Amino acid sequence: MTDRSPILVTGAAGEIGGVSRTIVDMLLEQGHPVRAFVRREDERAQSLRRAGAEVVVGDLLTIADVTAALRGVRRVYFSMSLSPYYTDAVALMAAAARAQGGIEAFVNISEYEQTFMTFAHMTAPEEERRAHLGGAVANWSPQQRAHWAAEQMLDWSGLPVVNVQAAFFVENPILTWVALGSLAEGELRLPFGNHRFAPVAGYDVGEAVAKILADPAPHIGKSYALTGPELKDMHAVADDFAAVLGRPVAYAPIDIETWNTTYIDPALGEYPHIAEHLKTLTRIIGNGGYGGITDELETLLGRPPKTVRWALEHHPRLRALATA
Repeated sequence: MTDRSPILVTGAAGEIGGVSRTIVDMLLEQGHPVRAFVRREDERAQSLRRAGAEVVVGDLLTIADVTAALRGVRRVYFSMSLSPYYTDAVALMAAAARAQGGIEAFVNISEYEQTFMTFAHMTAPEEERRAHLGGAVANWSPQQRAHWAAEQMLDWSGLPVVNVQAAFFVENPILTWVALGSLAEGELRLPFGNHRFAPVAGYDVGEAVAKILADPAPHIGKSYALTGPELKDMHAVADDFAAVLGRPVAYAPIDIETWNTTYIDPALGEYPHIAEHLKTLTRIIGNGGYGGITDELETLLGRPPKTVRWALEHHPRLRALATA
């Protein structure tokens, strides 16, 4: 390879099979040097080193750490877990990248909601906004708003940006953590009525980003809205759970606010920002939002995207549950 500059991947300490870790592994397999940015020194950092990545430990909210991580880098993948300081971190990374110069690509993981979060929709009268979001809420969540603000800042920055606007992940904790308790009783209890949407496999998003980072020039200035391959209701998703677990699972619809009070509040009471984001998601999806589907992921991958069932089969919590 002619370019030996490391590719910076933030959020790299996620679990194996997560988006950032998939990106790291795929780039390393292709022979690209990778610098993995992690929050702390732990077994996940050691695992990245064993895989062949250079690991830097730091805080995305400390500009000295961010600047040090960027040194010698020309391509960046930016990801951060749900946080009330998300836009701060994006601004710091963008500022450090501008100050350094020489950046070829800044790939920003974003959300499928951004395809709907137009300025006109966000500034419409309250009742119009509420109707657009299905009737239960008039505004997107603070995290969704943060992603919108991040895209605006990156647009203003003048950096060579690619926005990857991923749909609801199969691996979202709503499906693969909060909803798992009811499976012991043979039920998938979720507040989504009979509405359909197209969850996307994190593995596919990781592969798409790795392809962009390996050859960014054709993608600069573009935003990609990535969904799964099929619109599915929760009865079909329950069938996928049943196939993975090897036992019957039936979808049991539950009222949205009852579900939020029963499942989200007790599990995430100490994390109000995350709780509010997930509760807003349930209110939007449960009232018919999020129903779009695109073929942009298949175009980027050059193959059909993975199914919901495939992603559940490869999720560590579901594998553990299937063998319990």
